[in-house]
Amino acid sequence: MKRSTVNDIIRDADAFIRSFGYIMPPFAYWSPEEMKARRQDSSAIFSSRLGWDITDYGQGKFNELGLFLFTVRNGRYEDMKKGMGMLYAEKIMISRKDQLSPMHRHNIKAEDIINRGGGRLVLELFMHDRDGGIDPKAEVSVPVDGTIHRLPAGGLLKLDPGQSVTLLPGVWHAFWAEGKDVLIGEVSTVNDDLTDNVFREPIGRFADIDEDVAPLHLLVSDYEKWVG
Repeated sequence: MKRSTVNDIIRDADAFIRSFGYIMPPFAYWSPEEMKARRQDSSAIFSSRLGWDITDYGQGKFNELGLFLFTVRNGRYEDMKKGMGMLYAEKIMISRKDQLSPMHRHNIKAEDIINRGGGRLVLELFMHDRDGGIDPKAEVSVPVDGTIHRLPAGGLLKLDPGQSVTLLPGVWHAFWAEGKDVLIGEVSTVNDDLTDNVFREPIGRFADIDEDVAPLHLLVSDYEKWVG
């Protein structure tokens, strides 16, 4: 993805998020220079990978295959091992109309996916088999706001604004927005996008950036290169 495109997506996403009354934390608007200057006193932003995250899954077709995310808060796996501390994470995301977030599952993370507004959020769901792959026959059973919904393998769960689904580790899911762009909330156990995403297809998690202009704000995938 070109950096100029990433900058435009950030601007558009910020306006879309604000239109629903959701206000981003102040560090969202720090310049790359301020991020570098705050490296020591704001180390948790970098170690927990909080911030902007825009991906085309390395495929170069963001409008068809992609997702906007912003990680607002995130704990540590070390705390999960101890069973105490900051064991949770929160993201705000945008799925554009008919934009696919591809089939994947998580080994550790449990998550609530929440339709915060816009169109209808559609999820395609499968259970996992004994080896962790997709079970093409098993019935899918998931709680939607506390009420169990049962679907055939590969069934489509459609969430209207205000509705949410709980996905436990191992549940395969892909999703997209139907009708209009959707603002998505994610509340989960500790999130690790570097190790805890298992995709059905051999694709990447982060975009390759073509630095045609200076970054408006850094992405979480920029931190190592730009901040160290």
